[in-house]
Amino acid sequence: MSNLSVLYDAPGPRARRRNVSYTVAFLAVLALGSWWLLSRLSEEGELEWAKWEPFFTDSRVWTTYLLPGLQDTLIAAGLSMLIALPLGALLGIGRLSDHWWVRAPAGAIVEFFRAIPVLMLMLFANEAYALWTDVDRSVRPLYAVVTGLVLYNASVLAEVVRAGVLSLPKGQADAARAIGMRKGQTMTFVLLPQAVTAMLPALVSQLVVIVKDTALGGAMLGYSELLRNANLVISNYGNVLASFAVVGAMFIVLNFLLTSLASWLEGRIRRGKRSTGAALSTTMPGGMAVAGDVAGPSVGDLGPSAGGTGQSGGGTGPSGDGPGGVGLNLP
Repeated sequence: MSNLSVLYDAPGPRARRRNVSYTVAFLAVLALGSWWLLSRLSEEGELEWAKWEPFFTDSRVWTTYLLPGLQDTLIAAGLSMLIALPLGALLGIGRLSDHWWVRAPAGAIVEFFRAIPVLMLMLFANEAYALWTDVDRSVRPLYAVVTGLVLYNASVLAEVVRAGVLSLPKGQADAARAIGMRKGQTMTFVLLPQAVTAMLPALVSQLVVIVKDTALGGAMLGYSELLRNANLVISNYGNVLASFAVVGAMFIVLNFLLTSLASWLEGRIRRGKRSTGAALSTTMPGGMAVAGDVAGPSVGDLGPSAGGTGQSGGGTGPSGDGPGGVGLNLP
């Protein structure tokens, strides 16, 4: 019996030899490029121990520059996330509204702020705070950075929420309405909980963007975030490559922790949805009974009924409540 993959045929002897030769050639080119780069850096003196030594022997590099910069980066990113996430959810739900007087303003806000570069939003916010508010000069860059990040990323997150909700089958909203749930109840208890797992990768990607975009405030507004403080290290120790390498590693670790947390949360949500197969009965608005797998990821369509008994959709057992019983699988 031939060794076949689901997607493609297993490579033969010639294809395997060709793949090995390609791999060896790529590794050779990579090694040659790495050797050339290291040689050039060594000739320029960027690999000398004196340029890397302050990060291991001088605690002032960390206590005076890098750790305070990391703290300010986390403050700006954390505040932006806390504000942008609920605001983006509200704008995304607003774009799904059946009322034009809600849908049109929400759409205009999203399209407007999504089209403007985030750096321009920060600059406008800084000038607005300077002209029309009494915000102290020392904290004005923080306000401007957070405002720019919130306006831009809330608009992007609104589209993520809208796309996540629209990706669900229409039968789920139909089933919720059939048992008497209002629009807000359908969105809150049926659609959004199921769309979270679909939206989570895109949400995490946008949160990573928020962390990285705090550097724009340091470059243009003088906000003392991590990258700006790295420039202060460079001006004091003259180690350009070493400083940028250390700060780049700090950003990598920070974003890795963020994505790891999101992956753990996504796995926990998915495990929770399939943790039980028991059919539970719940009374919903209108006195109608809903049955199904409470941990199931989808809402079933209207089940057929006969003799006053309806069959639940997506659940594990039949349930009926009067003629035309409806099955709803709650997340």
